[in-house]
Amino acid sequence: MEFFRHAPSQTSVAELQALLTLPRLPELCASIDTLQAQEDENHGAIYCLWGAFRIRRETIRNGIRFTLPDCPNALAWTVTLESGHLVLHCTINQSSHEADFIDSIHQFLEDWEAGLGASAKPV
Repeated sequence: MEFFRHAPSQTSVAELQALLTLPRLPELCASIDTLQAQEDENHGAIYCLWGAFRIRRETIRNGIRFTLPDCPNALAWTVTLESGHLVLHCTINQSSHEADFIDSIHQFLEDWEAGLGASAKPV
């Protein structure tokens, strides 16, 4: 399944990539409670609304991709810039899921949208 959010922004790609670091995740997304461990700038562990997970950060074209490699749903999300808009894209490896879990993904993206709106130069 795929989920999207869009928000206008005046942030540059370089600024966005510098903003989206593992230590800043709890500040940028209320659904991420803590960064529990950090192995290096791209690998660590978080505690979030779904529990504790290893996390990977990857610089991609126009933004950053985060993955939870141990998540049973292979949850991954990207934050990118496209034509002056932040694009939040989240995926899971299921074609359907329980309504409560889908609601939690929507909440996760809303929390990202709110956190980025406060930190990523909104228009």
